[in-house]
Amino acid sequence: MGRTQKVVHGGCKLIFAIPNALSKYRADSFSTKEPETLEWIDTIPQGSVMWDIGANVGIYTCYAAKARGCRVFAFEPSVFNLELLARNIYLNNLTERVTIIPLPLAPELSMSRLIMTSTDWGAALSTFGQTYGHDGEPIRRVFEFPTIGLSMVDAVALLNVPQPDYIKMDVDGIEHLILKGGIPILRAVKGILIEINDAFTTQAEDARRYLQEAGLSMQAKRHADYFDANSGPAKFTFNQIWVQ
Repeated sequence: MGRTQKVVHGGCKLIFAIPNALSKYRADSFSTKEPETLEWIDTIPQGSVMWDIGANVGIYTCYAAKARGCRVFAFEPSVFNLELLARNIYLNNLTERVTIIPLPLAPELSMSRLIMTSTDWGAALSTFGQTYGHDGEPIRRVFEFPTIGLSMVDAVALLNVPQPDYIKMDVDGIEHLILKGGIPILRAVKGILIEINDAFTTQAEDARRYLQEAGLSMQAKRHADYFDANSGPAKFTFNQIWVQ
């Protein structure tokens, strides 16, 4: 766990803990895996409030906080990712700018299970309160634990989390459900970057409807070029950028 790696992007210097191969991959591919996400963060005005929903180990949380001076609220329910998220925040001297919220977002306040496909540090593809994954198919259950989910509205009303100016959301399958429970919050945001799988039509159509209901318009839909050669769901998965 003491192993770290330095990353430099656009003049911003970061340090990430890399205790396993997956976390090292996230550091190695920082500038290439989701260039559109980094470009979007670069447009956020200095000092904005950003919610990172599905923060994982915090690589984009740390970049937004350090490169743009954002006040970031990092939502990450995985008990395995939380350790690296906290370490990465500390390694980059961002404890004054980043707050960890170790709960999943959901359509409403509820008790259910976080179902995980991996217990590795840095793993993704989990779901809360549902039995399907990022592609709408039944999820492969490797580990699970009970926890409490809350809506975006609950986060503001019950936890006093500040209204976000910008939202980054990547939760691998239930994005549309979180949007459904957060329309009052979405009406006041300036922009949102959200990962959507176009092949998961229920997710794609519902997400579009809720975002439009909140007054947002799609500005762009992008992913790295190498995803186009992928034969799996990644080929149909894009980061959508929406603005008021």
